[in-house]
Amino acid sequence: MPAARPPGGVTVRRLTARDARALTTLPPAMSWIHRTWGGPEALARSGCAWAAFQGDRIVAVACTYFLGTTYEDVACVTVPDPRLQYLALDCVDALCADMAARGHTPSWTCSTSNRPGRLLAWTAGFRPEREYAHYAVGAPAATGRAAAG
Repeated sequence: MPAARPPGGVTVRRLTARDARALTTLPPAMSWIHRTWGGPEALARSGCAWAAFQGDRIVAVACTYFLGTTYEDVACVTVPDPRLQYLALDCVDALCADMAARGHTPSWTCSTSNRPGRLLAWTAGFRPEREYAHYAVGAPAATGRAAAG
């Protein structure tokens, strides 16, 4: 059960353009969170992200990962620290309220093997609609100048 409010020293709020630097300090494994927006600056100024801050440090962030005409798909990351439990949920709850205010339906897509993601989605009120299989073949496509040969 989530805490009634974040622990002392933690603030949950919408990201603004001034928060781009804080996004760049997330661990490299978490940088995927801003990739679909074109980087930390674009996500920070999008109005589509909420974060939990411990001082100036982002410890959890939830954002719109894919934006459609009806649905907005939720993405979320949190730094691994048991003392910061439920902060991702606080961010997701705030983000989903924003999505609803924009007239969009929040959606959540994650792998069946992503137990933490599925539990967070369930706790936030999402329910499974269907499961799918994702297929890929070969190595990832090369990009950039090196790919041109």
